[in-house]
Amino acid sequence: MALEKQNYDKQTFNNLICTEQDLADKEFINCTFKNCDFSNCLFSRSMLNNCQLTGCILANAKVDHCSFQGVDFEKCKLIGINFSAIKTLLIDLSFKDCLIEYCGFSYLNIKETKFLGCTIKETDFIGANLTGADFANSDLQASKFQNANLEKANFVGARNYYLSPLTNKLKQAHFSSPEALTLLEAIGIIIEY
Repeated sequence: MALEKQNYDKQTFNNLICTEQDLADKEFINCTFKNCDFSNCLFSRSMLNNCQLTGCILANAKVDHCSFQGVDFEKCKLIGINFSAIKTLLIDLSFKDCLIEYCGFSYLNIKETKFLGCTIKETDFIGANLTGADFANSDLQASKFQNANLEKANFVGARNYYLSPLTNKLKQAHFSSPEALTLLEAIGIIIEY
């Protein structure tokens, strides 16, 4: 099914297969997407405002200059997406129980963004402002945090992260034991179990 209109408002899309389609310059306002496949789609310069995506696949989607305001992803697969290329004005995203793999959030101002119960693998957060972000119960295997502002961020229940207190701001960030011991390993302290 092709999305041929330029503007969509208060619509629900179920089981939509839109792989490799050009969805550039479209507006989706107050829309719901359930079990849709947007693999290899081009979303350049599109706007998603107050949208809910559940069980959707966005593998290698291009989101250059796309606007995300009030967009909630739940149980979605987001693979190979460079979120660093989106419009930076009024970014408002949340992720719950998602697979986020090989993505980039570097240099974005994404304060208080929620990444709840997600598997976040090999994803870059270099130079990102993640003040107050919530990574509760997420698996951050091989993800990169460097020169990131993680003040007041929540890592309780998170695992497989490597954060250096020398290259990231961690003031008032919340961690749980025993995973928090990796903070000491990052500064060269040897921990024996």
